[in-house]
Amino acid sequence: MTTEAEFFEQLQSAIRDNRISLPTLPEVALRVRDEMDRAETNANQIADIVATDAALSTRLLQVVNSPLYRGRVPIDNIQMAVTRLGMKLVRSLVISLAMKQMYQATSNLLDKRLRTLWEESIQVAAFSRVLAQNLPHLEKEQAMLAGLIHNIGSLPILTLAESYAEFMLDEERLDSLVTNLSPTVSKQILTTWGFPETLIQVAENYQNMDYDGGPEADYVDVILVARLQTLSNANLADWSQVKSFQKVGIEPEVEMIEIEGVTEDVEGIKAVFL
Repeated sequence: MTTEAEFFEQLQSAIRDNRISLPTLPEVALRVRDEMDRAETNANQIADIVATDAALSTRLLQVVNSPLYRGRVPIDNIQMAVTRLGMKLVRSLVISLAMKQMYQATSNLLDKRLRTLWEESIQVAAFSRVLAQNLPHLEKEQAMLAGLIHNIGSLPILTLAESYAEFMLDEERLDSLVTNLSPTVSKQILTTWGFPETLIQVAENYQNMDYDGGPEADYVDVILVARLQTLSNANLADWSQVKSFQKVGIEPEVEMIEIEGVTEDVEGIKAVFL
């Protein structure tokens, strides 16, 4: 029987030998991010890059005209969309919108699990965005992105696990494999992507109920609370002992979905990504 430690070493070996690839950001997302790092860039240049991807352009226009961002005047071109949203927000949205294509199953065996994983990530992202709205030192779109990518390490783990019948035929062992290894692999991926330390910490700590990054809420706190509010098995933890609740300003016994206005916001975000 293959142990989790043995599986992890085989995963790292497969990555080193290019027998399995870590997820990569789509080219247009990389180009937007690189362009944003240039001090002299402007909205027109960002719009030109986004416009090279027809599918992404269409989705960005749908987003800018959705209830989440809609202004009084409908937007019908990418340059106007970038101008309305702002380049910083567009960067987060482009990466977020590009995430869905990474959750494409290579077999029917994985399809259901990947769809569930993506839907859970969207729910976490939606709750994270709602929570960050009340935390002015955090960016709500960055919180949403953190929710979408926090467990990205599950993808290569599941891809390799497909070759192991002992895991694929034992759902409990497969769940344990993903739960125990995903934080390390997720951190590895986000580091490779060049993501900021604030998001790398999310990947590393999103299951750490004892996390305490300081007196002020950070993105890890937001994701911890959003995950507990999302997952059906979250009652395994004693929520009253999780410091993140107090930091984000919500009582452990409160169900976010019952707070006025939250349902509408969550459904709006789901409409964008589903």
